[in-house]
Amino acid sequence: MKVTEHIQKAKSTLFTIEILPPKKGEDINTLFRHVESLLDFDPAFIDVTYHREEYVYKQREDGSYHKSVTRKRPGTVGICAAIQNRYNIDTVPHIICGGFSKEDTENMLIELDFLGIENVLALRGDPIKSEPGFVAHPEGNCYASELVGQIANMNRGIYQDKDLEHPQATNFCIGAAGYPEKHFEAPNIDTDFQYVKKKVEMGAEFIVTQMFFDNQVFFDFVKLCREHDINVPIIPGLKPMATLKHLTLLPQFFHLDIPEALSKEVSKCKDNKQVKEVGVEWCVQQCKELIEFGAPVLHFYTMSRSELVKRVAKEVF
Repeated sequence: MKVTEHIQKAKSTLFTIEILPPKKGEDINTLFRHVESLLDFDPAFIDVTYHREEYVYKQREDGSYHKSVTRKRPGTVGICAAIQNRYNIDTVPHIICGGFSKEDTENMLIELDFLGIENVLALRGDPIKSEPGFVAHPEGNCYASELVGQIANMNRGIYQDKDLEHPQATNFCIGAAGYPEKHFEAPNIDTDFQYVKKKVEMGAEFIVTQMFFDNQVFFDFVKLCREHDINVPIIPGLKPMATLKHLTLLPQFFHLDIPEALSKEVSKCKDNKQVKEVGVEWCVQQCKELIEFGAPVLHFYTMSRSELVKRVAKEVF
């Protein structure tokens, strides 16, 4: 079932999660146990991220260099298929621009279509550590809006090879990302909003936001969208704060603000156990306010760890 159909049929706010594929060589059963610990809350769908491989160039003894992969999380397509087959839960694979030609993207989408996966989340993707900034594949999409456009074209039966005879149209429900506190590369919120609008114009049917800890930024984002005739479902992304390091790491990596009240409470904590208590309490309150606001879905960034999300869900669902 499509994400938009789940939302249309729901009688109350839905529970959903995002998971990470295991790192190369790791056991998938750990991921299954994580998913299974949250099944009691009836997740409507599960996002599965895609991460580009990270690499460095190492020097050989003869002075030449070779490319050495330092980090890789393969398996997004396989995990999506496994979850749908194992648990009968719809999955939403992330499709990214970085590292993919348009032909590569098309082939991945064909595989997903063959597997009966009806939803995708189209993202530009982040730069990898070896790049000074995002670098698109020479024959790939440069922006998320272009990627949305390619997927929408396939839904109309338009493929890269214009000479195909009677190509089969796909039927993907396309999601895109939204940034209530703006994307870190955008000069201001108004400019960033135009990118969101472009993605919807190109065919995005729902928006999932970056995580945030101040509900007001989400309320303002939704209001801005509605004032500009963007009427697709907007799904808030949430994460319970779990460690003292999150006070600096989350703003650094996700370019978001931590509300003063939350940062003060976390700063008082003596250890991460106390931080988790504060994080759960704050997230529960966020969830209750978002449900009252009318959020169609509460989407949790689990980082493939279920403990805190399970505690929050018990209080909310």
